[in-house]
Amino acid sequence: MKRILLMAPVIFSCVGCDRITKAVAREYLAGSSGQSFWGDLFRLQYAENPGAFLGMGAGLPETARFWAFIIAVGTVLLGVLVWTLSYRSLSPVGVVALSLVLAGGLSNFYDRVFNGGTVVDFLNLGLGGLRTGGFNVADVAITTGVTLLLIGELIRGRKEPEHEKE
Repeated sequence: MKRILLMAPVIFSCVGCDRITKAVAREYLAGSSGQSFWGDLFRLQYAENPGAFLGMGAGLPETARFWAFIIAVGTVLLGVLVWTLSYRSLSPVGVVALSLVLAGGLSNFYDRVFNGGTVVDFLNLGLGGLRTGGFNVADVAITTGVTLLLIGELIRGRKEPEHEKE
């Protein structure tokens, strides 16, 4: 029960924030050339991405994208949920990290199911010709969750006694 009480606010706040920001982006940025801030370091620019991270898989046939981005991703999200709820030695930071990954994945999954297989992206960072691809709040949640998991593993690896590492 404590785990659910930790997961629920993370998931609901991340999904809610992502849904709201995507609705605002659709309302105010779709059909425009976007807006640039801080010497073009930060752009708000509406895009609908049929692919995954940085558009990977966007060129796949629609059936392949359905299987990869709806069926496979849905299965992975279900697995992450079950693992987060049942893996007893998961630390509270691990629970939050996996909840962030789950929240971002669920919100982007929602887009794919209800937005013709595409995800709304509207954020872009860069200096000169070096730019990120389009991303959204869900992507930030996923990236933050994965980063927390990696940092947790690095810290745990350093705390293990030498005889346990062999």
